[in-house]
Amino acid sequence: MNNPFAIAVALLLLCPLLATAWPIDGYPQTGIRRLEEQRLIAVGEMQGTGQPSGGRWPTAKVDIRLLQRPDLKIPAADEALTAQLLALLGEDAERYGIAVLDLTDPNQPTYGEYRGDYRQNVGSVGKLLVGLGFFQGMADVYGGDVEARESLLRDTVVTADRFSHWDHHAIRLFNVDTRTMVRRPMKDGDTGNLWEYLDWTLSVSSNAAAAMTMRDTMLLRQFGTDYPIPDERITPFFDGQSSADKTRLFQRAFWEPVTRNGLSLDQIRQGSFFTREGKHLVAGGGISYASARSLLQLLVQMEKGQLVDEWSSRALKRLLYMTERRIRYASSPALRDAAVYFKSGSLYSCQPEEGFTCGKYKGNKRNYMNSVAIVEADVEGVRLHYIVTLVSNVLRQNSAVAHQTLGTRIHQLIKQRNGLQ
Repeated sequence: MNNPFAIAVALLLLCPLLATAWPIDGYPQTGIRRLEEQRLIAVGEMQGTGQPSGGRWPTAKVDIRLLQRPDLKIPAADEALTAQLLALLGEDAERYGIAVLDLTDPNQPTYGEYRGDYRQNVGSVGKLLVGLGFFQGMADVYGGDVEARESLLRDTVVTADRFSHWDHHAIRLFNVDTRTMVRRPMKDGDTGNLWEYLDWTLSVSSNAAAAMTMRDTMLLRQFGTDYPIPDERITPFFDGQSSADKTRLFQRAFWEPVTRNGLSLDQIRQGSFFTREGKHLVAGGGISYASARSLLQLLVQMEKGQLVDEWSSRALKRLLYMTERRIRYASSPALRDAAVYFKSGSLYSCQPEEGFTCGKYKGNKRNYMNSVAIVEADVEGVRLHYIVTLVSNVLRQNSAVAHQTLGTRIHQLIKQRNGLQ
């Protein structure tokens, strides 16, 4: 197998201090090229937009936090916290589902929710289940052989094909040798290793990268240790399977991991590919949705090291660490110094309405906005740690701004509840 990441391996051997940490210094370990650009900006060797202080934590600090609480259960909703959340939502509360878990004292967690079981299509937040499916597939094939899993992620080169058609989200293609960056939508023939495709899926929410990762999750599930198969075998494989067989394989890849990790398909499910061509080639067999409570349950499993297993939980959390441009909920100025582990997704549409002008994230027919965030911040000697999951469908309002505003207000609320100003 061709491995264009040999330079990364060499750097890993030559620079052991770098190898102890990622995201932004994680290129030697993972081969995610955009991380090297961010590292060079951070150390002053390149000009460009860098990360806020909360986005520059080393890997030793970017970790799962509830390993010592493997038995932790989400407690019953606290009336006071729930009332405070309702006050923040105001007159639009019936258009939200929200769940907040304050883990600042992990021995006395506090939980609040409103309409926690309200389901809707959560858009790109469903890409969390793409990551879950792939990591579950690796664990099933390689068991406890972490070295084999890391090798697969680092050394497997994926080439974009028809499954990636089409997507407007730009991916970052950084040339490590020339130190040049190109941002554009994915094209057929673009290559990256599996770490990079997972990063594109979760950091910039590329639908094309998500579809390619889904394609390879199905291939991993089908071929086991014979994965990766040569590129020239991939199209004949998918074209040679019946529609029913492909649907069954899809559900083995993405639905079974949900139930195996203690979640309910009645509350959280990814029902299809993220690209039009992916949907055409493989019918997932159902609709996509999640609730605030089910998303919070997933993140708690991850924090406990129980989402697949400890290694997978840690890797998934690091992939969610925000070292891309912070948007929506994560763009709250109040979170600048905080580490934010984040995914969002939106779906909006408009219909004719007198006096109303349709705009981005401002639909009057539907206006879904969905955010999940783990926030960690050192404030006045206190390590704040809390999880927020949020779904909304507030029509005619800019939902990106609404979630950003909630990010500010919830952070202030958590600070106040922990005796901070």
